[in-house]
Amino acid sequence: MPLFAIPFPMIDPIAVSVGPLAIRWYALAYVAGLLIGWWLAKRIAANDALWGDVRRPSPLDVDDLILWVAFGVILGGRIGYVLFYNPGYYLENPIEALQVWHGGMSFHGGLAGAALGAWAFGRSRGLPALPVFDLATAVAPIGLFFGRVANFINGELFGRASDAPWAMVFPHGGPEPRHPSQLYQAALEGVALFVAVQILVRSGALKRPGLVGGVFLAGYAVARIIGELFREPDAQIGFLAFGGTMGQLLSLPMLALGLALIVRARRSPPLA
Repeated sequence: MPLFAIPFPMIDPIAVSVGPLAIRWYALAYVAGLLIGWWLAKRIAANDALWGDVRRPSPLDVDDLILWVAFGVILGGRIGYVLFYNPGYYLENPIEALQVWHGGMSFHGGLAGAALGAWAFGRSRGLPALPVFDLATAVAPIGLFFGRVANFINGELFGRASDAPWAMVFPHGGPEPRHPSQLYQAALEGVALFVAVQILVRSGALKRPGLVGGVFLAGYAVARIIGELFREPDAQIGFLAFGGTMGQLLSLPMLALGLALIVRARRSPPLA
């Protein structure tokens, strides 16, 4: 262990407090991700040159799409956490499964919920599923970035013990300096993935339905698998077979599905 470690910046997890009303950074992260994603999705939907002849949501449709996706993220994220990360506890305490404000969300569950929400929205408007999914995933890394930053502010989901010179002692992580893995994941899942997806969008990838969504799925899976190498596994689960983690295990189907969508899209001619 190093003789010195970077002190954890003690940021109050409550951003604004007025009497009994408290607004947390985590909630603001969700709001920021949704609002910025909504703004960018409207701009992408309005740009005919990016889509060619692909039938996609209109800018007005995005106003409703964001609500369907947000509901799917919250519902799917909570169900995923209950089923994947702590089923025994919630089986004994089923009422607490409904108490979302106590924390506990699964990205993989949230993604499944968001995908179902996007699919249901497309069905309600008579739109094909893949362009809707492409549009949603084109802006999804924005929410991932803010969510990981909020994890860091809360001092949760911290990394494994490390002797790296930038290791930090987290308030709930014991006396050992640890990787600030939340920031690693914000950079990989948020910034790097956003840049990659936006380059694809600007290069005409939306004319091949499923390509942007496939790259997002595969890219996130790779970023998550790498990030989990530095992140401390959930205490109630620990390491799985061969030293893997639950996050890595759940990312493997995402990687397979993403690659399948990429192959499918590449085999189809662009709808220019």
